[in-house]
Amino acid sequence: MLIAIIQMKVGSDKNKNIERAREKMAEAARMKPDVMVLPEMFCCPYSGKYFKDFGEGESGPAQAALSASAREHGVLVIGGSIPELCGDRLYNTSYVYGETGELIAKHRKAHMFDADVAGGIRFCESDFFSSGDSATTFATRFGTFGLCVCFDFRFQEMARIMALRGASVIFVPAAFNMTTGPAHWETMFRQRAVDNQVFAVGAAPARDTDADYVSYGNSIAVNPWGEVIARCGGDEATLFAELDLKLTDEIRRQLPILDARRTDMYEVTESRGTDMHEVVKSRGMNKHEVTETRGSGR
Repeated sequence: MLIAIIQMKVGSDKNKNIERAREKMAEAARMKPDVMVLPEMFCCPYSGKYFKDFGEGESGPAQAALSASAREHGVLVIGGSIPELCGDRLYNTSYVYGETGELIAKHRKAHMFDADVAGGIRFCESDFFSSGDSATTFATRFGTFGLCVCFDFRFQEMARIMALRGASVIFVPAAFNMTTGPAHWETMFRQRAVDNQVFAVGAAPARDTDADYVSYGNSIAVNPWGEVIARCGGDEATLFAELDLKLTDEIRRQLPILDARRTDMYEVTESRGTDMHEVVKSRGMNKHEVTETRGSGR
């Protein structure tokens, strides 16, 4: 399976950003990839002063453009993420469109990037966005894929849930910054790939040193053995990677980590609520938990 990871610059004009994404996808289509991946906030600068104004409801212009590109090029499109307006709430949402342009999956970022790193980045995403309430997997002709957005991928529990649902690839539109990127970006993707024996794919905006928030870039693809098979730098680029999906099964058979879990001792479980955003906010509960289980002992 050939994937195209589109690392593009994002400016302060939404329509130009959407058109730029369409152009980059058309260029990538010449290589006939099976999947195209856009970065987090591909149509909106990653800055609080833009999120609401650049937001859109159901079937907005960014979503329409993603659907049209998927249909025109006959390719699966992982549409990075956009600010999604839903009533009085705003979500950081990724949309996935199938080869005929139909919406096949949607993920609302579940973990808010609220960080205050001494001498580095300070940003509070929860000032602007509500959080999603579920892990996301979806079926394709290549098998099951997982999807999350940026900070979600720091949480092993969410990645493990996707792997246990059968995901062989986890796609991560993400915008790490110049503090967290050099420190954690590659390490995190290699770690999640090894822990869950999946391909881990990160799509980032290109670096713009004049922006309020400077993206690290470095879009990446890592195989289930933890090897980096493709990576770019900070500039605009389209990164192509061939994913041999048989490798996932081969590695899981040779090193059966998922099968060897001691579910009599511990287990990752999903929790459900009528409105997980409000439950988590009011009670401090987790959307997914690692719980100890009790058995007869060994």
